[in-house]
Amino acid sequence: MTDSKYFTTTKKGEIFELKAELNSDKKEKKKEAVKKVIASMTVGKDVSALFPDVVNCMQTDNLELKKLVYLYLMNYAKSQPDMAIMAVNTFVKDCEDPNPLIRALAVRTMGCIRVDKITEYLCEPLRKCLKDEDPYVRKTAAVCVAKLHDINAQLVEDQGFLDTLKDLISDSNPMVVANAVAALSEIAESHPNSNLLDLNPQSINKLLTALNECTEWGQIFILDCLANYTPRDDRESQSICERVTPRLSHANSAVVLSAVKVLMKFMEMLPKDLDYYGTLLKKLAPPLVTLLSAEPELQYVALRNINLIVQKRPEILKHEMKVFFVKYNDPIYVKLEKLDIMIRLASQANIAQVLAELKEYATEVDVDFVRKAVRAIGRCAIKVEQSAERCVSTLLDLIQTKVNYVVQEAIVVIKDIFRKYPNKYESVIATLCENLDSLDEPEARAAMIWIVGEYAERIDNADELLESFLEGFHDESTQVQLQLLTAIVKLFLKKPTETQELVQQVLSLATQDSDNPDLRDRGYIYWRLLSTDPVAAKEVVLAEKPLISEETDLIEPTLLEELICHIGTLASVYHKPPSAFVEGSRGVMHKRLPARTGSGEGTESPDVGNAAGGSAAEAAPSIIPSQGDLLGDLLNLDLAPPTTTGPPPPTSGMQMGGMDLLGGGLDSLMDESEPLGGDIGGSPAMGSGFGAAPAVMPASLNAPVGGGLGDLFDFGGGVGMPMGAYIPPKTVWLPAMKAKGLEISGTFARRAGVIQMELVLTNKAMSVMTDFAIQFNRNSFGLAPAGPLQVLTPLGPNQTIEVSLPLSTVGPVMKMDPLNNLQVAVKNNIDVFYFSCQYPISMLFVEDGKMERQVFLATWKDIPNDNESQFQIQDCHLNSDAASNKLQGSNIFTIAKRTVEGQDMLYMSIKLSNGIWVLAELKVQAGNPNYTISLKCRAPEVSQCVFQCYEAVLKN
Repeated sequence: MTDSKYFTTTKKGEIFELKAELNSDKKEKKKEAVKKVIASMTVGKDVSALFPDVVNCMQTDNLELKKLVYLYLMNYAKSQPDMAIMAVNTFVKDCEDPNPLIRALAVRTMGCIRVDKITEYLCEPLRKCLKDEDPYVRKTAAVCVAKLHDINAQLVEDQGFLDTLKDLISDSNPMVVANAVAALSEIAESHPNSNLLDLNPQSINKLLTALNECTEWGQIFILDCLANYTPRDDRESQSICERVTPRLSHANSAVVLSAVKVLMKFMEMLPKDLDYYGTLLKKLAPPLVTLLSAEPELQYVALRNINLIVQKRPEILKHEMKVFFVKYNDPIYVKLEKLDIMIRLASQANIAQVLAELKEYATEVDVDFVRKAVRAIGRCAIKVEQSAERCVSTLLDLIQTKVNYVVQEAIVVIKDIFRKYPNKYESVIATLCENLDSLDEPEARAAMIWIVGEYAERIDNADELLESFLEGFHDESTQVQLQLLTAIVKLFLKKPTETQELVQQVLSLATQDSDNPDLRDRGYIYWRLLSTDPVAAKEVVLAEKPLISEETDLIEPTLLEELICHIGTLASVYHKPPSAFVEGSRGVMHKRLPARTGSGEGTESPDVGNAAGGSAAEAAPSIIPSQGDLLGDLLNLDLAPPTTTGPPPPTSGMQMGGMDLLGGGLDSLMDESEPLGGDIGGSPAMGSGFGAAPAVMPASLNAPVGGGLGDLFDFGGGVGMPMGAYIPPKTVWLPAMKAKGLEISGTFARRAGVIQMELVLTNKAMSVMTDFAIQFNRNSFGLAPAGPLQVLTPLGPNQTIEVSLPLSTVGPVMKMDPLNNLQVAVKNNIDVFYFSCQYPISMLFVEDGKMERQVFLATWKDIPNDNESQFQIQDCHLNSDAASNKLQGSNIFTIAKRTVEGQDMLYMSIKLSNGIWVLAELKVQAGNPNYTISLKCRAPEVSQCVFQCYEAVLKN
């Protein structure tokens, strides 16, 4: 008879009967009783009253009975800690039992009982079991160390268990090695800076030897551990790859993905011209293809991982397009994922095949799938130029089907095709206009309105078409309203006489009758532009638009690198780093791929584009510019002596590079693909942008503060007079040997609100140098020379001259890595020389960066907690007042100070030249040279640079 009988009883007075049976002399009766107790416990009955009686049953040689009692103990020890101590003696005795299964069972159970009082008694038995002669006991004890560390980390460290665990990595039994690695990895995750897994070539060799003999889950632990190792050179990297490659043919898909992760990481270090590199690429394809013959759920996980691999190294699967063709019985989530990968792999060689498939998919019954298939046709047109014509004709065929959602998707992608190939396919506009009445989705309506506005001069009745949309203006979505406003302004600029009434109507609808701040702001900007300077309006609204990039949904390169290091985990399925979804992920280590050694190439694959949404011009900048680059334009500089000298012209807030009119803050830094006439949103009042200014500008610090949280800011200790701004020491930026005898060193300073680049030019050549000029590449904050480089006298041999170059922040913007990197070109009569340097971001801290206290409080609460970064400043021996004075000299303003339990808390605000606000909390404790600083900002990318400034200012 099965054990199900134990779950069927519902007698009253059962506890009393069970008590009697548990104390019976007959072993069989005892066992039956314990089974009944476990059954009751499983269905949720409270049988904790039987604790002493069940514990008495521990004294038995019967392994099955012992397991059941241990199960009961694990469940009730937490609620009955005092009673649980009764079982300790039996545990200790069982740890010395001649049967290794009982020894292992005892140590496993002790690790699962999370009661502080018991952990002290656990140490001695655990120490013996870690050195047990039986490998089964040792492997169980290794996992127990990780469990004990979770309960009481200090105890584990004091007892030296971590060192014993490290020794187990050299154990002769592969399962013990695997469990030791798993335990150390788990402990290391909760203590990212502890460097527990101190991997070196010797320990790696031991792990690789154990890899061949472990169980599949043991292999996964070892492979994950290998993935955290950085080889010394490409030879060691190749050797590890060779020994890991056999795991690709394993039956367990988790082992395969872990092996792929190790190989993807170590391939970074192999030179691309190496024969083995090509061999490895070929070996990686078959196991990935095999994963796609599993059940749908596994296929989905495999496809999400393949999506990352294809973005990093499309060449691995470029010949395997057919396996990603959709099967009729695939679930929708697999279909959509396959479609994504097909587009990533589309190239001139296979585009005909892909288009035929996509056209087929567009006639399916699944609406979501059909929509994505139509979008995919458009993406193919943008990605493979040679196929654009075929794609457009395919889309026109689909529009003729008159299926509503197909037509709408087709119009959305045709808009993108127009952006990519201007003046090429506009002949299809007539066909699009025929379907105007059937459009009911905001995105399709917005796309059609954009097409009508953009090509108004080619559409005879453009004004009637746009007027038809205007009738229900207030019922439209924001996206459509914004697009309609821009389209009618474009139409007015192209046909002013016929559309004056129409433009007045839309401007009054947008500004006077609308509650949407984005729409109002854009309406006012157009109104002001049209009324003050129609010529400027034309230049802004009808400006030539940059071509859109091929791949707009690629994962940003640094995130992609991190996700490649997490292949085979949830992060690779979500396409998010673990820190984004693991609760309480304190100190999560951000993993990165190693830098390539063997060759001078970058780590990017040949076909992989740049960051999401960026145009080709915004790929990671190289220091040596290509022809036609911004720096290359230096060659065309007019080298005549400057006609005027003096300070740079004042930069007004209306200039494009200053505070973004529309509260864009760092948005402008992230994405330049839209000119002002494009989809600009956000209002200064709402603070919608990354670094939007607070609604109330900072006033004096003495403004009265209301009750509630505001009272947190009581002023203990005044703030003295600020010291001067910190100026970093001069460093050599361009050595003479790289610049034909010209040596350039320098630093940056901020004086009276003007940023200065202070240069020292030394001529170490034999000839005279004249005709100096300077130019900057696009950079994160729009730094640009505010005037010419004034070297008024020729620079003779062995002569040195100091020059101060005023800078403005209204130059072109492009996000750099690191954020404060600046690429410079200097020209003289001999040649053009390029170098890069890093400016301290404190140069961009403006003088009106002092926030009002209430605004500070509201802004601190408003910024999401995910945007908060914490740092340590070590070996700083200033008190809080001295620190505050020193920081104020660099425009880091103390809003308030309070003292909590002997610790001073300084609340500070900083405003950058592009309008981004950074809020800080600095903790200073008397006698402790280590400060803690928390930074909050709507653009968290800035935080690291701001922390470096704090460190530099306070320590110098």
